[in-house]
Amino acid sequence: MPRAGLTVERLTRAGAELADEVGFDQVTVSALARRFDVKVASLYSHLKSSQDLKTRIALLALEELADRAADALAGRAGKDALAAFADVYRDYAREHPGRYAAARFRLDPETAAASAGVRQAQMTRAILRGYDLAEPDQTHAVRLLGSVFHGYVSLELAGGFSHSAPDPGTSWVRIVDALDALLRDWPAPAP
Repeated sequence: MPRAGLTVERLTRAGAELADEVGFDQVTVSALARRFDVKVASLYSHLKSSQDLKTRIALLALEELADRAADALAGRAGKDALAAFADVYRDYAREHPGRYAAARFRLDPETAAASAGVRQAQMTRAILRGYDLAEPDQTHAVRLLGSVFHGYVSLELAGGFSHSAPDPGTSWVRIVDALDALLRDWPAPAP
């Protein structure tokens, strides 16, 4: 029987908060039970496993990111849209490092196809339409943007840029400028 006051949504949100505090890899049903001062068994009426909990946190993070990105992109195009989109990812990762890690959690294909990750991909492609990229270059550009955003954010979160000047925020702006220039002058495929 489910414990009064505990719901899947409440447990998922608490798991997301826990991920931000201790790291996504440390989130388990046992850790969540300790947070609510309940026995682990009492959570299994709401959650199937730690894998189920992590999947739910990943879906929550993807939804939050997609909602933020949609708000940031409204009425923007070109470099302005690219910068807003990039800033959403960087800001979200800095505010919610555990949830950001959760957004990278491997989902099964059916779950991934029904997730807000699809909305994020659509928004990325919408930005790229402003740069007039056709396939397969558009897919290459989606992968480039994802790699640059995630790589930079991951290094920054790990303290990789804290030991030298200029400020990481200045580098971020320059990187977005460089991406914009590259997208405007996308190279032709090699023969």
